[in-house]
Amino acid sequence: MGSRPLTIVHVSGFPFGLRRAPHHSVELKLSNGMIRLGHLVLNFSDKDVARAKSLFGSRRYGVKPANRALLEFCRFHRPDVLLCGHADVILPETLAAIRDAVPGVRIAQWNVDPLFEPDNIKRFQTKLPVVDASFVTTAGAPLQGLRAGRWPISFMPNPTDQSIERGRNDLSPDLPFDLFYNVGNPVRPKRHICGQDYDMNSFMSVLLEQLPQVRPLLAGVFGTKLVFGAAYQAALESAAIGLNFSRRPDHYLYSSDRIAQFAGNGMVVCIERATGYGDLFGEDEMVFFSSIDELVARIAHLTADTTARMRLAEAGRAKYVAKFNERAVAAHVLAVVLGERAPEEMHW
Repeated sequence: MGSRPLTIVHVSGFPFGLRRAPHHSVELKLSNGMIRLGHLVLNFSDKDVARAKSLFGSRRYGVKPANRALLEFCRFHRPDVLLCGHADVILPETLAAIRDAVPGVRIAQWNVDPLFEPDNIKRFQTKLPVVDASFVTTAGAPLQGLRAGRWPISFMPNPTDQSIERGRNDLSPDLPFDLFYNVGNPVRPKRHICGQDYDMNSFMSVLLEQLPQVRPLLAGVFGTKLVFGAAYQAALESAAIGLNFSRRPDHYLYSSDRIAQFAGNGMVVCIERATGYGDLFGEDEMVFFSSIDELVARIAHLTADTTARMRLAEAGRAKYVAKFNERAVAAHVLAVVLGERAPEEMHW
């Protein structure tokens, strides 16, 4: 990237206006990382612009005006890099028009949703012909299949950011809760855990029955409310161990961004061994499990032995923050976009 600061337009669902949006979002962390690397980052919230450009406040009716607005925004600021994250309002033809209007601009997209969701793949693929690079939080065979031998697509880890994940649970022996689990919809779709599909209300009932001594902090299961923003961060700082279940574990290195939120706050991360994260972290840095009995045994041990819990959490946090902080992930994205690193390179 040399020493010259870049001008970067970052298009994603930034928390602007009165619309509720998480401040743990990947877009904020990537923008923070690029700024901390010395670049000028101009955030553009495509969905909010679409709503603002519609007489009825409807994103649907503001698509065309939002695309015109982004084109004019880029004409004015002449970015070196245009980065789009889940910018579904922005059309491929608009990106092509921006390339014509801003000679030399490099264009990329990132996506943190799972590659086992057909609708997500469809949205992602619409921009593949008009971007210089793409990034997904899945590696291995699913990523290779998406490349199809022609598209430059790179693995991007879920970043953590210590200005956002501010907790140091790994240094606290006296936390109010032992175990944290949050889920948007516990019933549909079911989660595939250790070879079986689970309604998460039922799963958590079974798990907690085997761990009567554990003090759980739950959001979204058993009718509990989800928490967001500052309340969510407070919840993250309140528990020793976090359950990191994605919908299925068979896509190499895929995880929801909870993994960064848990590890960044110094929580012990529990994740299924089948995800492949054991290739990046040791058994003394995260809790890996291949059966429910193994998960129960590890949680029981760590809740009974505070010193062991803190040691494991501290080691996991230290490695996650060192490898996947917002600056490191942003640097990887920019290096690939600018052609300074091969998309296939797995230097993590």
